[in-house]
Amino acid sequence: MLIPRKKACTLIATLLATSLVACSGPGARRRYQNAEMDFGSVHTVLVMPFSNLSRDSMAGERVRDVFVNMLLASGSIYVLPHGEVIRGASRVGVVNASAPNVEEAVKLGGLLKADAVITGVVREYGELRSGTASSNVVSLSLQLIETQTGKVVWSASTTKGGVGFGARLLGGGGAPLNDVTEEAVDDLLNKLFK
Repeated sequence: MLIPRKKACTLIATLLATSLVACSGPGARRRYQNAEMDFGSVHTVLVMPFSNLSRDSMAGERVRDVFVNMLLASGSIYVLPHGEVIRGASRVGVVNASAPNVEEAVKLGGLLKADAVITGVVREYGELRSGTASSNVVSLSLQLIETQTGKVVWSASTTKGGVGFGARLLGGGGAPLNDVTEEAVDDLLNKLFK
């Protein structure tokens, strides 16, 4: 059965418009930034271990490692070594290293001479299947806690990868997991520095 040319063009235009709306939905731009915070005053940060809600038991460590490397590569912020962060958390008596409370964040900042604490949650990490198509996906949220007051001054989330319209239609896999992770981290760093 042949579809008339006009109907085929309308169908293709509708599918393209739907996919563009899905890609640029409200979740793609979600972030919070405290308007009163002077982000230029943040020179040293400590990155806590990331919480991991994915099926991959190493996802939190892998994503944190990529995030720290890319943050250091930006050249704008110094990140304290992970060993120092763990030792400081132990000295302060942080109960949950991936989510310090206000008092613990302030104490950590004072002890380690850090301007901010970054915490994160990895929600998804790994292969996602949809019908016969599969692709890698990374979904994470980060927040920046100012150590003078313990307030969250920036928070953002992102999801990259996944099975898109083209993969469903044509089949095949997506980008390698490390590339998707770097894309997600890059998106968050762009949200942080804007």
